[in-house]
Parts: sequence; C-alpha cells; structure tokens
Amino acid sequence: MDVWGWFGIAHLVSLIVAALIIFGLYFLLKNRRDTTKWIVLGILSFSGIAAIIFNLVMWDSPLEYLPLHLCSINAILLPIAIFTRSRIIGNMLLLWSVGALFANLMTFLPTEASDLYGATFLFFYLPHIFEFGIPILLFKFGYFKKEVKYIATTIGITMVIYTVVHIINKLLNQHLIRINATDYLGEQIQVNYMYSIKPDNPLLELFWRLIPYEYWYMFLVFPIVFVYLAILYLPQILKRGKNTA
Repeated sequence: MDVWGWFGIAHLVSLIVAALIIFGLYFLLKNRRDTTKWIVLGILSFSGIAAIIFNLVMWDSPLEYLPLHLCSINAILLPIAIFTRSRIIGNMLLLWSVGALFANLMTFLPTEASDLYGATFLFFYLPHIFEFGIPILLFKFGYFKKEVKYIATTIGITMVIYTVVHIINKLLNQHLIRINATDYLGEQIQVNYMYSIKPDNPLLELFWRLIPYEYWYMFLVFPIVFVYLAILYLPQILKRGKNTA
C-alpha cells in the first residue's frame, strides 16, 4: 500500500516533523554558547555528505548518484560555510536552501509504511531538512549577515554551476550510451543532474511547456530567483539606498 503519496498523510506529517526539528534546534540552541551552536550545527551539516556516500555505495550505480544535484552540492558546501564562515557561501546558501525545501515538498515517494523509517528514506529526508534549516539558523544566530553585494555573486555562481553540470550530463550520457550501461530493468541509464535535460516535477514541466528545450527551459527559474532574493534582501536594499542617497 502506498502510504506516502504527494501531500498524503505521511508526506504532510513529514513536513510538520521537519518544521518541528528546525524550530526545536532553534529553541535548543538559542541560549547556548557560540561554541555549542557551532559544534551542533557543524556535526549536523555532515548529514548531507553521509547521504552522498550512502547513495554512491548502496545502489551499485555510482554514475547515477554523483553529487551533482543542487542539494548534493549544497550538502558539500554547508559544512564548508560553517567551518570557514565564508560570507559568499553563507549568502548563497540562503538561495540554495530553498532547493532542499522544494525537494521535500515535491517528493512523492511510494514508500511502504515499514520503510518510512528505513535508511533510504532517512538518508533523503533528514539531510534535506538540515540543508534547509541550518542556513536559516546560521543567519538567525549571527554567523552570517545578509549582504546585498552577494546577490550577483549568488546568481552568477548558480548559473555557472548549472551550466557545468549540464555539460557533464551531456558527456556522461554519451559515455553511458557508448558502454551500454543499463539499470536493473534493462533500460539505458541516462543522468539528469540539476534537471537540465528534462523536467522531473509539475513545476518544471510547466517551464518545459513554455520553453521545450533542454538546459534553456530552466532559465525560467531565474525570474523567480530574482523576486525571491529581492524580497529576502529588501531591508538591506532599502538601507543601502538610504545610505547612498
């Protein structure tokens, strides 16, 4: 029996639990010493890297599970942001963390009830919670500050990484065809990191209907990104405008 569904009972409960975990971390840590916050968030930040390793070794098909999705790259950068306190990465994660939220919102895994607490589920679910929540907590606890000058950096780096990943998709798919790599169903393996080749959920399918071309259709995400960042940084933008007036 499929107990998950898309916004089914199990999915909704998982979203509520995710929110409780993030709020729980905030209230647990807000009055703690900076060292305690740093240690706890630092340890939890490695959950995404643990998930990357799990997927690489678990499914006996590492080329399909390379850390080239946005959430996987986010998982790699999150501990780097904490331990280096890079303001560039910190501000960038305010955008990328939304990808982790979107992943949990749009996922509709046909998971059996007995598997809801299994390793496969947990290695997907928990890292995405922390990849969304920890960047928020880092700003809330004052590790980073929103700086308008990093908006352009965030968008520029995101576009470059997306382009590089698309090139990797094309080259890797050619290689997979050349070696006739097939999955357990006997179907040709093709990768679609960062979904640059084709859509994978209803929102991206809408973009595809508007621009039915691989790579380019995802550029419809960027107007949404601009609006999101403009709203997110609005107080800083207004303050900067007053200072330069």
